[in-house]
Amino acid sequence: MNNVADINADDLRDLYRELILDHARKPRHFGKLDGATHTAQGINPLCGDKLHLYLQIDDAGKICDAKFEGSGCAISVASASLLTDSIIGLGKSDALHRFEEVTSCLTGDVDPANAEVDLGKLQALEGVRDYPARVKCATLAWHALRNAIDEQTKPARTE
Repeated sequence: MNNVADINADDLRDLYRELILDHARKPRHFGKLDGATHTAQGINPLCGDKLHLYLQIDDAGKICDAKFEGSGCAISVASASLLTDSIIGLGKSDALHRFEEVTSCLTGDVDPANAEVDLGKLQALEGVRDYPARVKCATLAWHALRNAIDEQTKPARTE
C-alpha cells in the first residue's frame, strides 16, 4: 500500500495539477455574497482576469464567509477558489499572514517547504512559480484579499 512518502515528485505534480483543474472547473464559493462587509476588485489586464471578492467579517475580525465572482484563466479561478476555501474562519491578521505566505511562495521569495504556515491544498499553486507570467494570475485573488481587508477602494492589480 502506498503512503505519502511513496509518492514521487511527478505523481505529486499530477495531483496538484488535478486539484487546480478541479477548482477551475468547479470553483468553490463562487457567486455574490449578500451581506458582505468587505469587498475588493482585482484586475489582471495582461491575462484578462477580473474578479470581485466578497468577505463577511464579524465584529471580532473573523472571516465568517467569502465568495468571489468574475472570469479569468484556470489558474486565476482556481486560486480564488482555493483562497476562499482557506480563509473562512480565519481572523483578519491570520488571513493577511496567509496572503504573505502564499504570495511569497508563488513569487519564489520563500520555499514552500520552509514556509511557517502549512499551506495544505494551497501548495498546489506552487508549480506556477515555474511560469513567471502566470504568477500574476495566481496572486490576483490574494491581492484582492489584502485590499478587501485593508478596505482599499482601488482595484487590486498584479502588474
